[in-house]
Amino acid sequence: MARVAVAMSGGVDSSVAAALMVEAGHDVVGLTMNLWPSWVPEDRDDAFSTCCGIGAIDDARHVAQTLGIRHYVLNLREEFEHRVIRTFASEYAKGRTPNPCVACNRAIKFSLLLQRVDALGLAVLATGHYARIQRDGDRVRLLRGADRTKDQSYVLFALRQAQLRRLMLPVGELTKEETRAKARALGLAVADKPDSQEICFVPQGHYSEVVARFEPAAMTPGQIIDADGAEVGRHEGIGRFTIGQRRGLGLATGRPLYVTGIDPARNAIVVGGEEDLLVAAITVDELSWTESAPAVPSLPVTARVRHAAGDVPVVVTLAAGARADVRFERPQRAVSPGQAVCFYDGDLVLGGGIIAAARTVAAERAEVRKGESMGQGAKEVDQRWQSAAIS
Repeated sequence: MARVAVAMSGGVDSSVAAALMVEAGHDVVGLTMNLWPSWVPEDRDDAFSTCCGIGAIDDARHVAQTLGIRHYVLNLREEFEHRVIRTFASEYAKGRTPNPCVACNRAIKFSLLLQRVDALGLAVLATGHYARIQRDGDRVRLLRGADRTKDQSYVLFALRQAQLRRLMLPVGELTKEETRAKARALGLAVADKPDSQEICFVPQGHYSEVVARFEPAAMTPGQIIDADGAEVGRHEGIGRFTIGQRRGLGLATGRPLYVTGIDPARNAIVVGGEEDLLVAAITVDELSWTESAPAVPSLPVTARVRHAAGDVPVVVTLAAGARADVRFERPQRAVSPGQAVCFYDGDLVLGGGIIAAARTVAAERAEVRKGESMGQGAKEVDQRWQSAAIS
């Protein structure tokens, strides 16, 4: 029997994770992080609905009472604001598209929370993530969740062996409906609680409100330009836009236009057609591996560039430092710097990183044409573009 801490968010997944740990005979302590933004009044309606709100703490406490386990609330509001929310706003001000769940897992859940687990003298941390742990002696593998529709392995790619050895993921073998059925059977009040669909610190309104609070310069009006640099319109702040966005541009050009680039230095939004969103390759930094780094400089794997996206075949070529160049087998649409990328070998999570730069098909075609007037290199790029455009 282990002394286990369970990160209880007040939702059904972490509540069932705690219940399963109790059923397994462990000495369980529930830990709930109070992450509610300091500037939002706690009596606001959404303070009682979001996964890090005041109501969620009450839900977690009630579940702990039902299960007969100890429960503690950890005040991590200041750390969360500094390490996650401010970073989120800063990334948008730089023209990037951050993933706050990845940042939270890195800086809060599997860092500060683990420190609190140590301070309480607990050996293991269990969470309600839909992913699986496979142990082989001292080696620990991170696998996708059994329920592919709820798989959350994408946001866990940064976990290292030292963290994985102390981690348990009790609901990873269940489907979402099985989790809810278990909660109902146990009489847990959160059994039918809706899943959180929004960024936890933006429960109402738009994420640009957070950007405006911490990075007001990102809300400065500026130019909307085309690929040639000609002004085609005006915007109300680069912090309102992401690559691939179409809404909110306010342009009437007779053809659909999308955000294809964000230039903070010029405070400009770059627009183009659908074809200008196709990305042939990306540069990844902050690279980490769940086990050891690959022994070969280049390896074919699959990758996911968004939580809800499917896997795509890629070739990862390691570079100096914690960096890599990643080429897609087929160009992908609207891949943005700041997003996370996770690498897989089947169900096995290999690792991942943060996208530092994206190279579009259009840019590669232009580069090749500078040196070769439609030589073989350009023809290959054209073939990739045509294949992606047809699909």
